[in-house]
Amino acid sequence: MDEERRTQTPGGRRFDEATDATRRTRLANERTYLAWWRTGLTALAVSFAVGKLVPELSDSTTTWAYEAVGAGFAILGIACLVYGLRRQRAVERALDSGGFESPSPQMAFVLTAAGIALGVAAVLLITFG
Repeated sequence: MDEERRTQTPGGRRFDEATDATRRTRLANERTYLAWWRTGLTALAVSFAVGKLVPELSDSTTTWAYEAVGAGFAILGIACLVYGLRRQRAVERALDSGGFESPSPQMAFVLTAAGIALGVAAVLLITFG
């Protein structure tokens, strides 16, 4: 009785561990894709704040530096959206073929370096701008 109960889903169907693992992996991939969207949209919001709001709230007469950093954050946001979609599709293809798709270490480095550079630039502008 206990063995039979463990091999059935709550709906009464037989439990297949491989199918369940694939289903969970697809759901995790969907959550990761949505996280890329949240990150991209956040970077776009930061681009607006740094490029338009901060210069208006400060006493700075030159806005080009704020606009340049804001544009950088916008590019970073777009890159996150594009990479998130490419990654989501690559993982889905790998799952369809029974494989695994590793994330790109180069892209992780580029996105991290860009985020650090833009963050430092924003801090410098807000502090000294």
